[in-house]
Amino acid sequence: MRVRLGWKGAALLCLALATTWGQAAAPPTAVRKGDRLGDVAALAARIDRHISATLTAQKAIAAPPASDGEYARRVYLDLAGRIPRVSEVRAFLDDTRADKRARLVEKLLAGPNYINHFTNTYRALLLPNNNNQQVQFFSTQIEGWVRTRIRDNVPYDKMVRDLISTTLGGGPMQFQPNGTAIDQGGVAFFQANEMKAENIAAATSRLFLGVKIECAQCHDHPFAKWSRKQFWEYTAFFAGIKPQNPEAGVFGGAIDDPKVREIAIGDTGKKAKARFLDDTDPEWRAEDRSRTVLADWMTKGDNPFFARAAANRLWEHFFGIGLVDPVDDFREENPASHPALVDDLARALVENKFDMQFLIRAITASKTYQRTSQLDDKSQYDLRLFARVPIKGMSPEQIFDSLATAVGYRGDARGNQFNGFGQPNTPRGEILSRFTNPVDRRTEYQTSILQALALMNGKFVADATSLTGSETLAAVIDAPFMNTREKLDTLFLSALARPMRGSEAGKLIAYVEGGGPTKDTKRAYADVFWVLLNSSEFILNH
Repeated sequence: MRVRLGWKGAALLCLALATTWGQAAAPPTAVRKGDRLGDVAALAARIDRHISATLTAQKAIAAPPASDGEYARRVYLDLAGRIPRVSEVRAFLDDTRADKRARLVEKLLAGPNYINHFTNTYRALLLPNNNNQQVQFFSTQIEGWVRTRIRDNVPYDKMVRDLISTTLGGGPMQFQPNGTAIDQGGVAFFQANEMKAENIAAATSRLFLGVKIECAQCHDHPFAKWSRKQFWEYTAFFAGIKPQNPEAGVFGGAIDDPKVREIAIGDTGKKAKARFLDDTDPEWRAEDRSRTVLADWMTKGDNPFFARAAANRLWEHFFGIGLVDPVDDFREENPASHPALVDDLARALVENKFDMQFLIRAITASKTYQRTSQLDDKSQYDLRLFARVPIKGMSPEQIFDSLATAVGYRGDARGNQFNGFGQPNTPRGEILSRFTNPVDRRTEYQTSILQALALMNGKFVADATSLTGSETLAAVIDAPFMNTREKLDTLFLSALARPMRGSEAGKLIAYVEGGGPTKDTKRAYADVFWVLLNSSEFILNH
């Protein structure tokens, strides 16, 4: 446990950091040259027009642009799933090109960390949010399936179509000699939903259509138009799926009759025939497979739900809150904050053949995304106005990967994180076991006592901020041509992607040069680094 700092020393350092986050103006944003210059720029401009019109109507004041350091940290977290390294921050801050922000987005989209981060993001969406060890077993299979599609930038409609129409084998899950399941990513999604038609229907409608139709499973939806009959009509597309060996649980394989098109409505003695959620009937052909017909309808460009739900979910990824909030609750009684913007984003997605990277480029190029997260007017309290960028909680993977980046950790970060009993056996596994993905809004972040202790007194952070265990700290302390301020600035860049501000510098330079409570300059540097890694500015995406 780390106790050497003492409450007085900690209080001094925390006070030094309790300042307003930077608001330096950023250069005008340009979009990369190429085939999509006009489209990306036009969509970014449309985003800003929609947001600005609402701000004007609500008499709200837009926050100023984010500083370069604030923007770099945010876009690294949103696209790469980690904070930038010191060298990456310095290169970006020193870049004088007007289009450097767009260039940074292109660099991140082309890098391996983008694949890792969006793989983690989609895996967390596709897996049911529970601690069932059988369900969690499928994490690796779903992750591998998603990774290949993110890597190849597979269009979102094809990705979903492949998942919905996956052919389910008639036997139990097949394994390679090393114990890895054989190409079971799509199958694992159905297995994780227990091969139950009603579970699969609820998951697919919520994830891909933005509709919580499961609320109508036993009775008509209490707050929306959905009826019990509609729930079972949609569920009928999955009626041919049944566990082959129920006693074996999710590992027992499946019976998959692709021609089944009706299902019993609970214990009512009635049956429902497969029907789309837009109240239209499929035009069946003899050779049609039920789930393939559903997947084709679901991913059509004119589907009233699919593109809008996809665009809204991507918006939520960058802003922490959807234009429709919650993201999976599209209904008349829960209108979008900016309905026309939802429609524009959906149309752009369809026009660009569901290329999610196109939408990413447009959102990150917008002035709306490039604003600071700092509150400088009371009119910015309402996050759904998007007058400023909302502050978001991080995923467990973002927290560990950012810690590893800040301290220069070079250990095995992506091996087997847990042993056969589900207990963590790596530093990454320890963090993943302490922190969980937010269930609802990432803007409503909170930490538990165990999470706080994992950062304050956990072995990984303690080792990473020790004089012998931190590569970053050792390099800074031993740097021969850096004065105290330059060394402290480097620690700030490592953790917060910015140098010290004036008020911080005056207190921290004196603290370090005085050696802190122990009168040891090296330990004082370690104290500063420890406080930075435990600060709200580090643990949040802003």
